[in-house]
Amino acid sequence: MIKVKNLVKEFEGRVVLNDITATFKQGSVNMIIGKSGSGKTVFLKCLIGLVHPDAGEIRYSGKNIIGMKSKDLKRLRRDMGMLFQGSALFDSKTVLENVMFPLDMFSRKNKRERRKRAEFCLERVNLSQAADLYPSEISGGMMKRVAIARAIALNPKYLFCDEPNSGLDPKTSQLIDELILDITTDFSMTTVVVSHDMNSVMNIGDNILFLNEGVKEWEGNKTEIMGSDNSKLNDFVFASDLFKKIKEAEEIISDNDDEEKAD
Repeated sequence: MIKVKNLVKEFEGRVVLNDITATFKQGSVNMIIGKSGSGKTVFLKCLIGLVHPDAGEIRYSGKNIIGMKSKDLKRLRRDMGMLFQGSALFDSKTVLENVMFPLDMFSRKNKRERRKRAEFCLERVNLSQAADLYPSEISGGMMKRVAIARAIALNPKYLFCDEPNSGLDPKTSQLIDELILDITTDFSMTTVVVSHDMNSVMNIGDNILFLNEGVKEWEGNKTEIMGSDNSKLNDFVFASDLFKKIKEAEEIISDNDDEEKAD
């Protein structure tokens, strides 16, 4: 579990994150949503210790990472897996070598054990057959799955995903969503996903945090988001025609139910 309390971050006098308090639950997919410029990426960088906040707390299982000694922060980062927006695979390494990279860097296991762990992770994302291929030889969706396998190679307690469906078609996006959800549940990880994709939010969002201009505007689950009366959230959620139609359909069903009760 990750707990954030009264987090503030400024850049050159401009407040980017303003007094944010939130809890990211273990075994759940926690979504951070909002339009471009809302502070999502800065918030994520604060969570993983790449950006130092100006005020507040970020606690991992009770330990505040703000002010933490570098050796302790380095130890904590071994418990973190990161899925980057562009996958960030090494072109010169095979798929298997990419997954083995964090194991080679941080694991004390011997080479046979590291290879076995990497093969297990590839099997977990259904890519065993691609082990000897290079990133240039596989699709964008497969690259994301390789990146997920690499992110879980060290068996992390925390998984961070930055726009995991960026550039993917709807069918592949759904596959990535389901994979993130399955891995989160199977390994009981605390997963944090930054996204502006409402399909992903409704597919896998257990706990949803909506940022607007650096402020936590709303927090809830995917059932509550459809019935929210927060105008700023609704402007974001129902910008898509599809979600507008879903909202209208739900209102019609609700009206019909009320009429039947009245009769």
